[in-house]
Amino acid sequence: MHTENLSDNTLIKQFVNGDTLAFETLLARYRRKVYTYIYLSVKRKDVADDIFQETFIKVIRSLKDGKYSDSGKFAPWVVRIAHNLTIDYFRSLRQNNECCNDNTDGLSITGDDFSDLNAEERAVKLQIRKDVRQLLDFLPSEQREIVLMRYYMNMSFKEISGHLNININTALGRMRYAIINMRKMVEGSKKMLVA
Repeated sequence: MHTENLSDNTLIKQFVNGDTLAFETLLARYRRKVYTYIYLSVKRKDVADDIFQETFIKVIRSLKDGKYSDSGKFAPWVVRIAHNLTIDYFRSLRQNNECCNDNTDGLSITGDDFSDLNAEERAVKLQIRKDVRQLLDFLPSEQREIVLMRYYMNMSFKEISGHLNININTALGRMRYAIINMRKMVEGSKKMLVA
């Protein structure tokens, strides 16, 4: 039987029993989702690479030490580890009074296609994305997290609620408040430009 067809729980059991191919399958299954989450949070490839590697080292150790209990939520558990390590990274920046490099030009919301746009339209769209991404930095962390997961990681509200261990209505509410807050920020900046 091919490992790609096995459930996460079966792969975890096989890995704990010494089957490294089972872990490689898990890694391949969730690599993109976890890395994207980290990269969109830190906006630096070198830092994202480090946090990604640290995440899966921690996952391996936790699995080997029996610290993961099968709840059918392996992916949210891994993303939660990545999230915690990302928070640790930002805390260390604050403690060292460093600022992070804001390379948001390459960010794109999943699903948009630029191939049919002329150069001016592409530039406008990229600027809008960059502006939206900067607005996210001013949102409360709970709201920012929901927006990143929904629009940048293309997660459903069901997946988001499972990952964050909140109910769907809470996730929807946070999204609603995030949109309201971003609208207020845009309106506030328009008023400042007119004044």
